[in-house]
Amino acid sequence: MRRPLVAGNWKMNGTRSSVAELTRDLVRQVLPGSVDVAVFPSLIHLDMAMHALASGSISVGAQNCAEESGQGALTGEVSGGQLAEFGCRWVLVGHSERRLVMGESDAVVSRKFATVLASGMSPVLCLGETLEQRRSGKTLEVVLGQLCRIIEDHGVAVFANAVIAYEPVWAIGTGLTATPGQAQEVHAAIRGYLANEDAAVAEIARLLYGGSVKAENAAELFAMADIDGGLIGGASLKADEFGAICRAAGN
Repeated sequence: MRRPLVAGNWKMNGTRSSVAELTRDLVRQVLPGSVDVAVFPSLIHLDMAMHALASGSISVGAQNCAEESGQGALTGEVSGGQLAEFGCRWVLVGHSERRLVMGESDAVVSRKFATVLASGMSPVLCLGETLEQRRSGKTLEVVLGQLCRIIEDHGVAVFANAVIAYEPVWAIGTGLTATPGQAQEVHAAIRGYLANEDAAVAEIARLLYGGSVKAENAAELFAMADIDGGLIGGASLKADEFGAICRAAGN
């Protein structure tokens, strides 16, 4: 039985006061013991979040890392090793905003994925298609192509220690959400692709859905056979809403 995971990506949001309020309210949430819960603050708020959440069950991850795991002359970057030493458990890799806005290629994503694993953390690999690609019938070609690059470079066994998040780009921050059926179709294809490589890995790999998940649609999405939780954006900035989503995953 795969243990659900609900992860909150705070993106480039937060001030010292708002993060203090959010973490205080998160600690007060009644969260199901059967669900792993994680939040991904901005880099400058990692320390605040870790200290505020240290006594609870919510773990903390980073939104990005450098391609290199060590230290060196790379101004403005933070390595996987530094994040691990700091106490991060997870790192987002290949988020659509990094791919589309920052221009990260599949090759860059693959190197970051390997760095996170080598540093002792778990990558959360984000996959997804644009609206144009979906309308052109290329959803599975795009999503499985992004997955294939990781498997070709590192083997399928890495997904025993990694998480996959399907996040249709057209549903991120738009208010649009893939229907449970649409999301399940892609999740089933991802698990099927993994199964063709290694059935045991496919069975334990956790697949999250991300894209305008809210308290009112979470339960229906999480009821799908191959959806093991969610990567939550805007709704994770509201403690009550995020707590309700976590409880939906526990049901």
